[in-house]
Amino acid sequence: MTTLSKELLNSLFNQATGAAEMSYSPYSEFKVGAAVLLSNGQVVTGTNVENASLGLTICAERSALARAVSEFGPGIRIDAVVVANLNGAASPPCGACRQMLAEFAGPETKVAFPAGDGLKMMRFEELLPLGFHMSSKDVVNRG
Repeated sequence: MTTLSKELLNSLFNQATGAAEMSYSPYSEFKVGAAVLLSNGQVVTGTNVENASLGLTICAERSALARAVSEFGPGIRIDAVVVANLNGAASPPCGACRQMLAEFAGPETKVAFPAGDGLKMMRFEELLPLGFHMSSKDVVNRG
């Protein structure tokens, strides 16, 4: 597990902000970016991509996750996720993103996101304490 120093957190936040600048969000104008730090040290970014059929919109976190799996394969593990937006609003990962990240995050994975008073950082197990798993024993022995 990578230690998330202030310098690393700032770097990830800047990368997430850069990704947010690439957002395709003509309907909500809510521009979000995510930077995902993988256990291999690589950083993958993603942005939200909206669709006229709003249910088909993909969030920045899931966009980054799909890119990470596409580039590094299904064995990836996530050390940290940092979210940024260009709207100055609070934006923790939504429920769908939390569940998708659960496939690759451990209980100690750090997640940072804009909150009302700056960046808030949480451990993944705090963000999604009882995520869905295929067997009930995985809920108890998660990680």
